[in-house]
Amino acid sequence: MHAYLNTGFEKFQESLNARLYIDKTELISILNSIIKTPQKYICISRPRRFGKSVTANMLCAYFSKNTDSSFIFDNLNISKAVSYKKHLNQYNTLFLNITDEFNRAEQNVKTMIKRITAFVISEIKEAYPEIKLLDESDLSLSLQSVYSQNKISFVIVIDEWDCIMREKQTDSDGIKTYLEWLKLLMKDKAYVALAYMTGILPIKKYGSHSALNMFDEYSMTEPGEYASYIGFTEDEVHNLCDQHKIDLNSMKKWYDGYTFEESLHLFNPNSVVRAIQRKKFSSYWSQTETFEGLRRYIDLNMAGLRDEIVKIIAGNEVLVNTSTFHNDMTTFETKDDVLTLLIHLGYLAIVPDSDLKGVDNDKIFSVHIPNEEIRKEFRNITEKNKNYPGIYSLISQSLDLLDKIYAFDNEGVAQAFDLAHQDHTSILKYNDENSLSCVISLALNLASVDLYNVYRELPAGKGFADMVYLPKQGIDKPALLVELKYDKSAQTAIDQIKQKNYGRIFRDYKGDVLLVGINYDKESKEHQCLIEKHHN
Repeated sequence: MHAYLNTGFEKFQESLNARLYIDKTELISILNSIIKTPQKYICISRPRRFGKSVTANMLCAYFSKNTDSSFIFDNLNISKAVSYKKHLNQYNTLFLNITDEFNRAEQNVKTMIKRITAFVISEIKEAYPEIKLLDESDLSLSLQSVYSQNKISFVIVIDEWDCIMREKQTDSDGIKTYLEWLKLLMKDKAYVALAYMTGILPIKKYGSHSALNMFDEYSMTEPGEYASYIGFTEDEVHNLCDQHKIDLNSMKKWYDGYTFEESLHLFNPNSVVRAIQRKKFSSYWSQTETFEGLRRYIDLNMAGLRDEIVKIIAGNEVLVNTSTFHNDMTTFETKDDVLTLLIHLGYLAIVPDSDLKGVDNDKIFSVHIPNEEIRKEFRNITEKNKNYPGIYSLISQSLDLLDKIYAFDNEGVAQAFDLAHQDHTSILKYNDENSLSCVISLALNLASVDLYNVYRELPAGKGFADMVYLPKQGIDKPALLVELKYDKSAQTAIDQIKQKNYGRIFRDYKGDVLLVGINYDKESKEHQCLIEKHHN
């Protein structure tokens, strides 16, 4: 079996032999619908260990000519599609794993291109000895020669297509050479029936343009109809949890959080599988992505970046404008470019249901840390980071914060927030209600992350409640409704809760509810707290 041309089904069969396999073959029916159409160029980017290589191997197994993989696919979901038999094993399929090829070429782009060309043409000559190649030093012309003489189209599958941008970040000449080679290989070529690329980054831009502008791109910011194939869906994980007697709520807490339109929830597939295999919920992220990767980006000296990272760690959502991102790991002009990269790397996730009314830009998203696994990665990076001093010292300061709230200790809670505020004036300038919200939520989040689901600006009665803490399933604690005021009074906060009937949030909630009013006095730099029990 060849390494590049018509690689067959063996690699995909290994995935099928795994103890845990989720059938994603319906993706093939979508690709079948665009074969030999102007939409035949597809680039799908997603984070590490989200199944990119499995998908690439699946496509090679399905499309590869000179093999019969029907015994595999006849038992999978794609077999139900009308297009199934029409395209099964009907194309010369060219497979390239750019990471492997780049490393074999000692990370030299020109050497890699020469090696790929030589090896692929060698396999073409072996498979089609009767075909005369026009120029054996030119891969594109050689593929055209094959197609011209036997009229069999090519499906081109490129895995880790963005390796050059990730591994040789500052080699602008090498990156340009590589992109131009891909363009020459695929753009406007009659021999291409389908081109499928997958990697972590969207296609590299030069200025406002892409060198590969014939591709339709789908990513963690715009997954389109391919969203359900990026990771494991909630239904798929639910079934796995039922089969293996695993707690679904814990699985959601640790690995859910990549959410798209129509409330589609996606889980990190690699981590779900590892958790089931090891029967342990933990962060498996660091086994596929080094700490230094995240540290390098959050430590960049971009205006406002540190403030946004602190807000994210506190459990808040922040707005990110993704329109200026250059789809590489070096061209950062604003904090939004860094945060956009973190979305593509899987460290941040879009919040699809956020209220962005008045924001006339479909490239602006509200984002947050998606789950406990990634939250632990942020903690590992920032806990002793000199650029984020004292964030996690709040943990020890906040251990008894909730107990003081439960005990209606108004003075004790106010003092706890005073201390948190004083310790973090070096990180954020707390001079308005938004900053007050950040310091309060940071302290409460670190104290309550295992106990509560947190909702901010929740529609309630005649307005929006600042913060609502609802106990997680199985937690016997009172719900909290926190209202913040700035240069007013804690009583004003409580009065607003009552006047605007925020308590309607809890009309279907059966447990106790505590109302927590907090005011920050700019002149005295002190907090005031008032806690009352809510009565329906």
